[in-house]
Amino acid sequence: MAQKYIPPQQRKIGQIFDVACLLVMVFAVLFVPVWLKIAVPSRVRVLPATVQLTEGTDADGNPTQTWTGLTWEAIGQNATMQERWQALGYTVEGAADIVTQPFDYTLDVGGIAITGVVILGYFVFVLVLSRREYKDVIAEKFE
Repeated sequence: MAQKYIPPQQRKIGQIFDVACLLVMVFAVLFVPVWLKIAVPSRVRVLPATVQLTEGTDADGNPTQTWTGLTWEAIGQNATMQERWQALGYTVEGAADIVTQPFDYTLDVGGIAITGVVILGYFVFVLVLSRREYKDVIAEKFE
């Protein structure tokens, strides 16, 4: 009969180190892609044919926008939509700045594949490091 498995005891400092490592990894996974600008949706301005936008700066260096041919209808907003925009405090210029920059949610197949490989690699890493413990537990339970 196999010897009864007794799991190793981890000290408090080891537990604190493990938690700190997990927090750093979660922080890195969530924020590094944003800092590298690889996890943000792209926004490209798409103007209707009758609308033109000139961007510049004023004397103080602040950005300015000058719209020509801009109407609610030109940016595809009907009377109900116009009413809702105005209820939210937007002018036609403010709404056009939002409406003419749709989000592009194109999937990055390479990024998804890399994520899958990293997850699979981590799983294999955990199995390889835990191999002895898993064998001992299985031997105790099934032999």
